[in-house]
Amino acid sequence: MAKLGIIGGSGLYDFPGLKDAREQAVMTPFGEPSAPIVTGELEGQRVAFLARHGIGHTISPSEVNYRANIFALKSLGVERIVSISACGSLREDYIPGEIVVPDQLFDFTRGRSRTFFEDGLVAHISAADPFCRDLSRQVYDAVREAGCSLHKGGAFITIEGPRFSTRIESNTFRSWGMSVIGMTTSPEAFLAREAEICYAVMAHVTDYDCWHVSSEPVSVEMVIEVLNRNTDVARQAVRNLARHLSPLRDCNCQDALASALITDPNRIPQETRERLHLLISKYIK
Repeated sequence: MAKLGIIGGSGLYDFPGLKDAREQAVMTPFGEPSAPIVTGELEGQRVAFLARHGIGHTISPSEVNYRANIFALKSLGVERIVSISACGSLREDYIPGEIVVPDQLFDFTRGRSRTFFEDGLVAHISAADPFCRDLSRQVYDAVREAGCSLHKGGAFITIEGPRFSTRIESNTFRSWGMSVIGMTTSPEAFLAREAEICYAVMAHVTDYDCWHVSSEPVSVEMVIEVLNRNTDVARQAVRNLARHLSPLRDCNCQDALASALITDPNRIPQETRERLHLLISKYIK
């Protein structure tokens, strides 16, 4: 059973030093995850790694099966997830090459499956603080130990993609007070909360989106160049996190469904009960 899950974004698909590594093909009630999940031991910690966009980056942000990814990690015993992803900066002081551990999330996506709870079972989770504060603190400490320039806090806006923003969109997001922009954190963070999994983001700033008048508009080449430079930092930070990870969860993520399930249990269809048994069994028998 792997307690720590790593969902890798663009350009980060493996971790040297992972012992007893093995691939596991996991099927879920929501289909297959993006790729086989690699499990193993890292710095004495059992971890599970999932390539969000598939091996070789074949899955668009809009096509990622976020529900299957989170459910698959939950089925392997994962209690904490760290998302490693690329982002664009919407602030002058968040400089390409730096890392941000955000504390707020704005969902600006369209058409994605955002919840496990449907077909006769309704849940309203609290998402006021969408990222786990305890895990975010530990991620911040792990990145700092790796020696990278980083920022604690900031509002992360998730857009649909796969295209990058227009200039007016980028400047509008800035006027809203957003700090960084990406394409995959929503609905991933909210599904993790529904699964009672702690979730934090290690966001690698690759560019200034397209609002910055003295910088070139973001391009794939720009993103990959920065991610390649930051790969070693990300790997070292994950090793640091695995080595120092607190055995106890000092947060409320593990009880997120305790006050969220609103449906009369007698009204829940049997098929829905069976599909969501992994998530609801400690509340609904």
